[in-house]
Amino acid sequence: MRAGLVYIAAEKRGGLWKPAKYLKDHPSSFPFLLDEDRAVTKAYGLYHRLGHDAIRIAHPATLVVDRVGVVRYIYRGENQLDRAPIDEVMEALKHLATGNRASLGS
Repeated sequence: MRAGLVYIAAEKRGGLWKPAKYLKDHPSSFPFLLDEDRAVTKAYGLYHRLGHDAIRIAHPATLVVDRVGVVRYIYRGENQLDRAPIDEVMEALKHLATGNRASLGS
């Protein structure tokens, strides 16, 4: 099975967390994309306008996307500490590896 990782942050290049500086100081071996206008975040229903732990950012999320760009698994965290269970992510990847096209996810 071959899989890749892409990190997308709903953050402006010069935003509060200074992602441009962080990436310069801590190079990544995988693509790290900044969704500065929140277009991707909104398109996937992950935009988090306001919450007790969030203001105008993304819900943490994990997506497994097949080779043709179809989302086969999506996990949307309810808060900034909620992450996808690794066993679910691995199961989604296994489904892709075996050619099973069924969508999985929360």
